[in-house]
Amino acid sequence: MTSSVNHNRIQNIQHYRQADPVAAIRTSSASRSPFKDLAFPFNVYAHAMLLQEGKTAYLHYGLFQDDETSLKAAQQFSMDLLLAKLPPPPCRILQVGIGLGTTFSLLHHHGYDVQGITPDNQQIAYIQDSLGATTISCHSLEAFTAQPESFDVILLQESAQYIEPLVIFNQALDLLAPSGQLLIMDEFTLHQDATSSGELHQIDNMIALAERLGFELIERRDLSAMAAPMLDYLLKIVQAHRHNLIKDLALSTEQLNQLDASNRIYRAKYASGHYGYAMLHLRKKTPPQWRVRLLGKNQMPEMLDLFKNTFHHDMTPALWYWKYGSNASREIGIWRENKLIAHYGGIARRILFFGQPQNAVQIGDVMVDANERGTLTRKGPFFLMAATFLERYIGYNKPYLVGFGFPNERAMKVAERLGLYAEIDQMVEFSWTSLSKWPRIKTRLYPIDRADDDRMAAVVEECWRKMAQDLRSALVGIRDWPYLQHRYLNHPTQRYQLMLVKNRFGGRARGILVLRHDTHDTEIIDIIAPLSEIPLLIMHARRLAGINGHHRLFCRITENFATYFTVADGKKQASDFRIPASIWDAAPSADSLRNRWWLMSGDTDFR
Repeated sequence: MTSSVNHNRIQNIQHYRQADPVAAIRTSSASRSPFKDLAFPFNVYAHAMLLQEGKTAYLHYGLFQDDETSLKAAQQFSMDLLLAKLPPPPCRILQVGIGLGTTFSLLHHHGYDVQGITPDNQQIAYIQDSLGATTISCHSLEAFTAQPESFDVILLQESAQYIEPLVIFNQALDLLAPSGQLLIMDEFTLHQDATSSGELHQIDNMIALAERLGFELIERRDLSAMAAPMLDYLLKIVQAHRHNLIKDLALSTEQLNQLDASNRIYRAKYASGHYGYAMLHLRKKTPPQWRVRLLGKNQMPEMLDLFKNTFHHDMTPALWYWKYGSNASREIGIWRENKLIAHYGGIARRILFFGQPQNAVQIGDVMVDANERGTLTRKGPFFLMAATFLERYIGYNKPYLVGFGFPNERAMKVAERLGLYAEIDQMVEFSWTSLSKWPRIKTRLYPIDRADDDRMAAVVEECWRKMAQDLRSALVGIRDWPYLQHRYLNHPTQRYQLMLVKNRFGGRARGILVLRHDTHDTEIIDIIAPLSEIPLLIMHARRLAGINGHHRLFCRITENFATYFTVADGKKQASDFRIPASIWDAAPSADSLRNRWWLMSGDTDFR
């Protein structure tokens, strides 16, 4: 059963939460509730049912056939439906998330060989007290190990929503016998758009991923209409027994207020069709030749080897950590047997989305082993990892609302042909000759370095505030002082020159330049300033190019903002870099994003 409390979901995301007391539990004194030590809100639901019904037989969702169906009958109908989908005993079942043990006990009673796992020690302690069960262990599904093909069925009853789908399907591929079955009963997102928010897995994406990873769908059954009354029931009994719940379970009024509010939000999402309850019944087919998995920190050496073989130069471990060490970044890999043969990375970026803060992701380090590149269809490794990444991470109700990247024209056409991306802009390049080093009368330059925290933070924030105001109808990565420090001052391999341009008299800040000097040229990597100050900043950048002995200054900018650089008498030329938008899953449309991104070289991970 869902917790229905958003903050509690985050804190307990590894807890598999269907809860089924082994037998009807009765107590003559509510103050001696057997559920007091359970995690919130399990203790609330279990104790409220005890007070309302006189016993707590189950705590999972009931499926109500009509308005006259009792809670007992609704929950029994749900259990009967689940049992009817199982192959006859004896067979080996792994139950992922065991609640309080009723389902486990029933399966054992029917002659099944059952292994249960949960990461919740409180549940295990309760079950051992009630059942003395010895085949239940404290493991998350991700950490659970057993001999390959140890089980005929893997059962997830209201626990799948808390587990990464790639973990579910990859573990099932390893643990299930040939033609083994995966049975999921849970809440899902049925429809996602800009009007809703949520944390549940999108059901169509779950099915697509399952099929991509080697499963076939036996049955999909929408049980939403039968499950929705359970939320009404919970709202009713928590309100009816509010005083005793607070007293007997030592709760605060605010905890119950949050629980009530969250259940009402869930009920509204069921009514609108955004959320629902469903059963998915899947069968393992022949394992695919490529396996799609999340790439963790312990697999960094494999990624670095693939990078070197693909791009023919090294990425240092320090650079990898700078890109992907944050918990907000994501990586997906493709393995053939035990070898990493493809990689698709996402580097988290805070942006302003038409003036509003949002999370975005820069796609980077997209690579496929040279021996595996021949398949550029929807069966190939590039499609498998790109589609999986877009489904899991980009779009409405995902970690990132939008993504961006810098593929070349050839890579862009491949992604467009596969239906993954649409081109929404491209980069152009401007270049200028350098100027003499002589100072200007009205403005002067001040270097920015790591020691400038207190002095520079307010100045940078002011320059960024004015730039953000000019770009309120665009998409732009946030360029505040913490970003400047991380992106440029603390870069592990690149060295940048950061300069503040100020009025010589009065000291008003005009803008900030980020420059990169190589052997022959100087590049404007980034600008933080009101857009009207761009000609002034370019003039100073040309001076700095001359001071460093370079004859040429250049910069790259998305074409839709090229006019701001044209006025500075730059020479414009085309670039091979394209800007994509995801069209694979529900996300802001390509048309709404077209010609809206402000992107410079500093928005890449390779300059």
